[in-house]
Amino acid sequence: MDTVLFTVYHRLLDHFGPQKWWPADTPFEVIIGAILTQGVNWKNVEKAIANLAQARVLDPARLAALPEDELAELIKPAGYYRVKARKIKSFLAFLRDRHGNNLTKLFEVPLAELRSQLLGIWGIGPETADSILLYAGSYPSFVVDAYTKRIMSRLGLVSAEIKYEGLRSLFQENLPSDTKLFNEFHALFVSLGKDYCQKNNPRCGDCPLKEICIYGRGEG
Repeated sequence: MDTVLFTVYHRLLDHFGPQKWWPADTPFEVIIGAILTQGVNWKNVEKAIANLAQARVLDPARLAALPEDELAELIKPAGYYRVKARKIKSFLAFLRDRHGNNLTKLFEVPLAELRSQLLGIWGIGPETADSILLYAGSYPSFVVDAYTKRIMSRLGLVSAEIKYEGLRSLFQENLPSDTKLFNEFHALFVSLGKDYCQKNNPRCGDCPLKEICIYGRGEG
């Protein structure tokens, strides 16, 4: 499996080049973006982040002091804004109570322990937790999303019914524990999923993985 995964990785890297993801100025901005991007495209998240930056509240203490209804209005472009405002407040309470609003202390916690802590926060699921760990904390924690699952199942490498933790474990156990590799691989999956391997009407004829994809060859 490790050889197959590296074949996929290098074909995508050769085609798309380095992705330089996650687009953010600070780890805290990554965390907020990881919550805001739930169920919405990134362009809408960028608008919400810009609103927060303009209001000068992209800081744990300032954002915690902001009333929830005002936060909701600022992040409105990201959709589900009232629920996401509660999720952000939930994370901020955790950061304050467990780590004194200090991201350095937060990211000193070992990977498995911190992942468990994050998953215990209301509104933080596995994908959001792993995004925070990988992109904000530089932990080697592979991020699985809908693109990853779709691509891997169409390649014939996993069942379409595979669960999040099972798919994440496949990458964790068959690749070197390398933050840079995990970062780039996940970002490349996103690019492939957006540009070629769409849910409906995928562009299989032009896909850089066509030769190794059973779906693209019409066998899936």
